[in-house]
Amino acid sequence: MDVAALLKKAKTHGLMIATAESCTGGMVVAALTDVPGSSAVVERGFVTYSNMAKMQMLGVRSVTLDAHGAVSEEVAREMADGAIARSDAALAVSITGIAGPGGSEFKPEGRVCFGLALRGQDTVTETVEFGALGRDAVRCAARDHALALLAQALG
Repeated sequence: MDVAALLKKAKTHGLMIATAESCTGGMVVAALTDVPGSSAVVERGFVTYSNMAKMQMLGVRSVTLDAHGAVSEEVAREMADGAIARSDAALAVSITGIAGPGGSEFKPEGRVCFGLALRGQDTVTETVEFGALGRDAVRCAARDHALALLAQALG
């Protein structure tokens, strides 16, 4: 992923970016801010590892968490929407998943849900089953997928 090109596109479009991360713990915003000059387009990163943080920092509703669990497209949508609502960014990506080890029959290791919000448009979500690759590999794959989603949104 050419992160510098992604940031250049965001700058060309005049869009600020925010991230809302759970299982990646800030890896996406770190990848963005590793590039010199990223402050021109990276507005902020929310690291909301706990459910309480998701509710307090992003406005994720407890009813959504109770009904669907933290690893769900519904929570990913509310995380992305919250990042837009609570920042000056026009583009936000969210990530919530099970990096491992572990998981369950219903929510296996390697399941990661993503949200992509662009101010003024409907937020899109998706779930990717990376599989039981191991914690580090799942987190890196989720980071790379989120960066790819941002790049796709920028055209």
